[in-house]
Amino acid sequence: MAERMISNVLTQPDVALELTLRPSLFSEFTGQPKVRERLEIAVQAAKQRGEALDHILLNGPPGLGKTTLAYILAKAMDVNVKATSGPTIEKAGDLAGLLTNLEPGDVLFIDEIHRLQKTIEEYLYPAMEDFKLDIIIDQGPNARSVRLNLPRFTLIGATTRAGLLTAPLLTRFPVRERLDYYQVQDLEKIVVRSARLLSVEVDAAGAHEIARRSRGTPRIANNLLRRVRDYAQVKGDGRITAPVADRALAMLEIDQNGLDEMDKRILQAIILKFSGGPVGLNSLAVAVGEEPDTLEEVYEPYLIMEGYLNRTPQGRVATELSFKKLGLQTVPGGQPRLL
Repeated sequence: MAERMISNVLTQPDVALELTLRPSLFSEFTGQPKVRERLEIAVQAAKQRGEALDHILLNGPPGLGKTTLAYILAKAMDVNVKATSGPTIEKAGDLAGLLTNLEPGDVLFIDEIHRLQKTIEEYLYPAMEDFKLDIIIDQGPNARSVRLNLPRFTLIGATTRAGLLTAPLLTRFPVRERLDYYQVQDLEKIVVRSARLLSVEVDAAGAHEIARRSRGTPRIANNLLRRVRDYAQVKGDGRITAPVADRALAMLEIDQNGLDEMDKRILQAIILKFSGGPVGLNSLAVAVGEEPDTLEEVYEPYLIMEGYLNRTPQGRVATELSFKKLGLQTVPGGQPRLL
């Protein structure tokens, strides 16, 4: 039976309400049901008490919605949000400028908070606990400490590597939530919603094709949707169906399991250059021409989750599934060979 075509034409009021693909309300946020429920309860409780939200740490791989949730929380509390990232706060004065400009209840969002300098992090401790900021003015004999009173604010930190946060900072977040990879059915809903915002027609099978190759990540799903939209516009009639999505994603070298060209290069390097492993992260990064941090944060989590890679104390090891994926088989005491 032919798939039902989903209408994605926006009315004028919709355009005014939804100017970006990023949801702005909890009701629009798809996936992470347990995290969403806990955060909604925290918001409702804080509003009933007339207090600011507790500090919140959001942890998880890139592209799962940490920044989106921070803005949703601020909107739900009806407060302003000031956003920055860990590496951009270079000195105490930068942090002081951010904190002293906050209004009561406001949200300070720090992305990649694990990359804060140690000295800056220590300034945060009294700010988070006592809502006071001690800064040093001048140097040498003229140096003096000045204590600034801060409004009760909410710090929302986002990190892709919670293990790099120091224990003193980690324990100052009463609310800590981890975001996991999305199920395909949730990604399908995200693709359909985003297609509607982009005024693109997509059928259920087309949305499924994009969703299942999106590595469990909404950001990747939206990026792939844009690329498939371009292909459908140039090579077709503008509608996204399963065959159109399949051809577009094949052109982008994204296979049926969502592995892209870099994923395959990683697996090929481990198997063909390092005999299946174990191989150290730095050696692997040199072999594929990518930064070690990028391999560890972007590519490895999905490959490990899907069973293509194992991370051991000795290094990275390709699994039997990786050999099958590349059409190779192990040869005792020798190099892998084609099946």
